[in-house]
Amino acid sequence: MEHSMNKSVRPPYGIITILMTGAFIAFLNSTLLNIALPSIMKDLDVGPSTVQWLSTGYMLVNGILIPTTAFLIQKHSVRHLFLTALLLFNIGTFTAGFAHVFPLLLTGRMVQASGSAILMPLLMNVMLTSFPVEKRGTAMGFFGLVMMGAPAIGPTLSGWLIEHYDWRMLFHVVSPVSVTILIVGFFLLKDKKGKTDSHIDLLSVLLSSLGFGGLLYGFSTSGTKGWDSPEAYLTLIVGVVSLVLFIVRQLKLDKPMLNFTIYRYPMFALSSAISIVVTMAMYSAMMLLPIYTQTLRGIKPFDAGLMLLPGALLMAIMSPITGKLFDKIGGRILAVTGLIIMTVTTFFLSKLTMDTTYTHIIVLYSLRMFGMSMVMMPVSTNGLNQLPKRFYPHGTAMNNTLQQVSGAIGTALLITVMSNRTESKAKELAAEAMKHVTSKPSPEMLAQIKQEITMKSMLEGINFSFYVTVFVAAIALVLAFFIKPAKPAEESVEENKSINANLGKKLAEN
Repeated sequence: MEHSMNKSVRPPYGIITILMTGAFIAFLNSTLLNIALPSIMKDLDVGPSTVQWLSTGYMLVNGILIPTTAFLIQKHSVRHLFLTALLLFNIGTFTAGFAHVFPLLLTGRMVQASGSAILMPLLMNVMLTSFPVEKRGTAMGFFGLVMMGAPAIGPTLSGWLIEHYDWRMLFHVVSPVSVTILIVGFFLLKDKKGKTDSHIDLLSVLLSSLGFGGLLYGFSTSGTKGWDSPEAYLTLIVGVVSLVLFIVRQLKLDKPMLNFTIYRYPMFALSSAISIVVTMAMYSAMMLLPIYTQTLRGIKPFDAGLMLLPGALLMAIMSPITGKLFDKIGGRILAVTGLIIMTVTTFFLSKLTMDTTYTHIIVLYSLRMFGMSMVMMPVSTNGLNQLPKRFYPHGTAMNNTLQQVSGAIGTALLITVMSNRTESKAKELAAEAMKHVTSKPSPEMLAQIKQEITMKSMLEGINFSFYVTVFVAAIALVLAFFIKPAKPAEESVEENKSINANLGKKLAEN
């Protein structure tokens, strides 16, 4: 089924609804497990460096598979891809829900990721091809509602379930819903796709896996083991070299797996740059605030998740509104306004104290997410709008791949910044404390001094990491001033000649 729609053709709302429901479950699952990690560590007797693979492994699978989605979307029907993705997701969910050892849980989690990696690019491609440019902002706004709404309820739901049930309940809650969606999709999705002679380049898959997977693994490892760890820097070197070879090969292939020539369209290139920077900044609050609230302030998991709920819900609710505003006023005003709000609120988050009120954090985080709602989808949609229709699968695959990579990079950088600042501040406070000790302190006093130093130094590390994020957000703000309204670029004469020549050649062969 071809989803190219003009103004007189009604978009396939039924297909879009089914796809959005499936994507909602996948997005919900991506944030559902974070607060459960301490419980999993205790139950399965694993350490922090091991349990973090439930997040790192998920990102690795996404980073490896998402680049192949451009080929898969062109090769297979929406029905085929959707059912395959949901089937993989369900197999992974059941496996993880009944896991009694960590390797089995990790396997289930990675199988889940293989399904969710297909869903988001598939949905975005259907949205792009189903709506004309003048209505695309509104449509993508509702897509943003799904994308932001699921993570909004994830931490709160997870915190409540963990406090009342076993962590496996997180998977048992998702299972019946995802199975129902799979059954509904099986009976309602009827689109077909004509046979194509496309074949995936296996060397490209290998180089892509080593490139994106190496970068994700390297940056994730550096955040826990340090930048001087051979496991980190050697993996990064392999990732960079493989990625360069992958890009060179794509530029030489007639039918590349991921088409890097889309970066000759300036608004798409600009939107990618802004999205990378904003994604890195976004992960600061998502990662640092739970550490601050649970580790330093002793707030329970459910209350910590509840604290993030208003901001996430506000961002979800604003997505359709900013989509409609995008259709009317374009992306630049929205992006600049949103990034100003993001930068200012991030600066205030860098001033946290041990007495900062719960309400103060909620207000700052909610305002920050309000600003972010004006940036993510409008910037991404404006960039995709400039691409010719045949490049939509490549554009969506590229955006989703970069989101995974930049998220991992942002997380690793901010963890490293926080850890280094915490360590240096702890040494400084320890040296200062020893100057004021006139006699040999008792063990109780030493323990009290150590605890106080640990708390103060970690708070300093968190604040400094937020402060660094202010400059990251400022970079995106500067770039946002260069945004211009974008419409689908016309294919060049040379491209049309090349396309016609290839069609003529195929007809002659037949």
